[in-house]
Amino acid sequence: MWTQVVGKTLLAFSRPQNHWWHSALRVSARGLASPGPLCDGERVLDVEFDLVDHVLVVRSQGRTVAAPLLSRTVHAFYDEYRAILGSMGMDVDIWTTPCEVPRPVPFDRDDAPRQYDPAAANRFWQVLRRCDEVLKSLSYDFVGKQSPVHFFWGSFDLASTRFSGRRAPERPSADPVTREAYSHEVISFGFWPGGLTAGGVLVEEPVLYAYAAPEPPGFRDVPVRVPRGRYDPMLSEFILPYEWVRTVPDPASEIRAFCEEAYLAGATLGGWDREALERSGAPHHEPAAALTAAPPH
Repeated sequence: MWTQVVGKTLLAFSRPQNHWWHSALRVSARGLASPGPLCDGERVLDVEFDLVDHVLVVRSQGRTVAAPLLSRTVHAFYDEYRAILGSMGMDVDIWTTPCEVPRPVPFDRDDAPRQYDPAAANRFWQVLRRCDEVLKSLSYDFVGKQSPVHFFWGSFDLASTRFSGRRAPERPSADPVTREAYSHEVISFGFWPGGLTAGGVLVEEPVLYAYAAPEPPGFRDVPVRVPRGRYDPMLSEFILPYEWVRTVPDPASEIRAFCEEAYLAGATLGGWDREALERSGAPHHEPAAALTAAPPH
């Protein structure tokens, strides 16, 4: 919920980019941060969840304020965050209703006790930074339109998306977020820590995922040769359990193979112009030594 509070600031403050890229967070050297300086005339804002020293860092107008990340209600966090922005002269209109969660409670009415576990938060960042590096390593071979690797605070996942260049069929019954996100044909990869989806599907473990939207016929029937990779019909995605990934000798190679196989299946069955979208003769990049080590428990 804290990332949603900050994410709503990005929505309100930054200029729109396609597919909501302006509203996503990025993995930083210390945690999760806004995608860059948010500028509006003379006003400049930068926000970071420092998951090493466990503080929320807000920078604006040449000032830096750090608020401790500790156990408290969402309401208390929201009030302190708004007070920090106010002290910096940043009057931002934040929509208080959380997105993409079942039974959302507005930030300024969410008074349920919440625990902050510094060790767990730091381990989560360690996993994100490893997955972030692997997903970035995939980008060189694809020369078509593709997203940055970014963290969506609504669905709470790290994602990278490739585009065919063609518009997708209209989704007239979808909400505005979904219509914009899937206005064009995509194949996406990412990491999700699991939980309950907005549609009520429970995933009880962290997973790597890959999907195509719209999904071409036959996509779900393609065998994934990476061990433990499978298609989940409830999610309409290929998934790969993170618990298995973190125990193999070379996690980065397994993640890349999983993503590349899903892309190959989606792009081939979907009739993407692969000759135009892919770099021919691209060199094979070996993973950095840090990526081959087993991630933390």
